[in-house]
Parts: sequence; C-alpha cells; structure tokens
Amino acid sequence: MFGIRAGRAFDGERVVPGGALVLIDDGRIAAVEPGAAPAPEGCQVLEAPGGTVLPGLIDAHVHLCADGTDGTLERIGEPSQDAMMAVIEQNLRRHLAAGVTAVRDLGDRRYAVLDWRSSARSGSGVYPAVVAAGPPITSVGGHCANMGGEAAGASQLRAAVRERAGRGVDVVKIMTSGGFSTTGTQVMRCQFTLDEVRAVVEAAHAAGLPVTAHAHGLPAVHMTMAAGADGIEHCSFLTDTGVSQSEQDLARLAQAGTAVCPTLGITGPMTPTPNAAALLARHQMTMEQVVEMRKRRAGQMHAAGVRIVAGTDGGISAAKPHGLLPVSAAFLVDGGVSTIAALASATGRSRCRRRVRMPGKSR
Repeated sequence: MFGIRAGRAFDGERVVPGGALVLIDDGRIAAVEPGAAPAPEGCQVLEAPGGTVLPGLIDAHVHLCADGTDGTLERIGEPSQDAMMAVIEQNLRRHLAAGVTAVRDLGDRRYAVLDWRSSARSGSGVYPAVVAAGPPITSVGGHCANMGGEAAGASQLRAAVRERAGRGVDVVKIMTSGGFSTTGTQVMRCQFTLDEVRAVVEAAHAAGLPVTAHAHGLPAVHMTMAAGADGIEHCSFLTDTGVSQSEQDLARLAQAGTAVCPTLGITGPMTPTPNAAALLARHQMTMEQVVEMRKRRAGQMHAAGVRIVAGTDGGISAAKPHGLLPVSAAFLVDGGVSTIAALASATGRSRCRRRVRMPGKSR
C-alpha cells in the first residue's frame, strides 16, 4: 500500500478542510482519509503539504481519431486501422499525463474508438475511461461527413440511432449545424429539420441513450433545445450580425438542465479554418477577441444557472491538442466562473440540479 498526504484536497464539490490522505492499493484508490489521519502500518507515504489532491479530470469533448495537427479532420480517413489504433492510444496517454482519467469521444471514424475499446489493445496499458459516440450523425455532405455518419430523413436517422445502439455507443452525437472545419458547410444554418432532430432524440431516449448536439448557429441552438437534446456542444448562439445569447435562452437551458460544453481552451496561436476566417472577416474580429468573448459567454451561462461541463474539442488542431482540459478549466475561471465551480465541471459535477451524465459503459 502507498499513500499521498496533501495539504489541500477537493472532492469534486468542495474543498476539504485539512487536506487528505489518499491510500492506494494495487494501483487503485483504497481509501481517502482526513489529512491528519495516521497511515496504516508499513504504508509508505509521500508527504506533499503544499500539494492538492482531487478526482481525475474529465474531458467531455474530444476526438481521439484526430492527431492534434491542423487539418487533421480532413485527413481522418487516411490512417490504416492499425495506425488509427496507435493514434487513439497516443492521444489517450496525452490525456492521462494531464490528469484526465475519463474522456467523452464525440466523433470518431467509423466506430474506430469503439473498436479499440472492445479490443485486447485497450487492456494492454493504463488509459482513461472512454465514453464513445461513434461517428456523429450528420447530413449528406455535412459537417464531418467523412467520419461515416451521413443520414437523410427521419427513417434513416432512426436507423442511424439503432445502429449506434447496437454497436454499444454511450451517447448519440448529432450535427445540427455546419462546422468550422468542414469546407462547404454553413455554421449558422441547420443541417436537419426540427422533426428530424426530434426523431433522433426520441429514438435515442427509447434506447436509453442521451443525445448531445453540435450547434453553432442560433437556429440550430433553438432547434436542439426544442427537440429536447440532453446536451449542446459549443452552443455558440451565432447570427449573421454576431452572437445573440439572450437571458431568455439561458433561462430555458437552465430550466431544462441541458448540459452545455462550450469547448474552451487553446494553446498558442490558432490558425483559422477557411470557414472561421470568413466569419472573422464578416464581423471584423480577431481570433483573440473571439476567445475572450467565448470565455465571457461561458461565465454568463454559468451565472444564469446553465449546467456547464468542461471539454476541449481536443485533437482537432495544433492549438487544440489532446490533454488540454486543465487549460479549459482555467478559461472558465477567466470567464468569471469560480475556481470551485470550474473544478466541479472538470471532475464530472456541476453547481446545478443534476450531475454531469457520463454513461456507464466505459471501461
């Protein structure tokens, strides 16, 4: 048995007075005792009076098939199956090195993450737990269509949900708007009708699965809310004239308990994609200004009672590599979220009514 005694401790909801003694047996946490508690006889203890212990972090929005370089989503079909398995493992190791012990993969290439999770390779090392969505459901030629999730019409959409349920996904991801990384899609326009999104939500809920929706444009955000999705990714509230994040919409999100992942966090300069560059030019803004605005918007969401979960969109570019979750939590604090609340969102809890849902099929 081995122990770590830290002068500070956070249990996922609050700071624990007096710190904590964490006891580890055979690679697993056996007990968490008060900081002043004596260690069991023969237990070697690492004394860290200036250190902090806290639960493992959760990155609620990653793409394990993406290698963290610019243009990676466009090249996602290139690696062989073995090469893709290696990419997934390397990315998971990067998360673990950053203190992330669980990730939610919200878009892989043709179930590659699920295939990895069910293979012997996943048990051959120490990796974070993986909650997986498989390929995101998208329109024909829509955002991230090259991942293999195209569908058109309510019948095909319901079939897409059934396929994912049969493959063992933990959450269904739908692209309700276009995206910045897919040329030819419109980030402020909806990719499906309201009835089609409702069909996905109803089919997923009937299968016992939550639904989270990619939504940048204001119409897509409204559509996602009206359809009863459990979560919204990005939730950008974009319009042709700028961002329209109203008090009324935030109140609706808070009342519904919808989990919003604003996908904050970058490291170094971010090279805009063609779609992003066009939007920046239209609104006469720089990427730095957008980053600061998104921090403030996340703080406003939190202040309004919206359930915020920490996630990074990890892997989609050089500025958004895997292992970025601590930066995402810091961005929440920069936006006005308290440190305690930011840590709670990054460890799977929130200030609001319900806990962040991380489905239980992950290993």
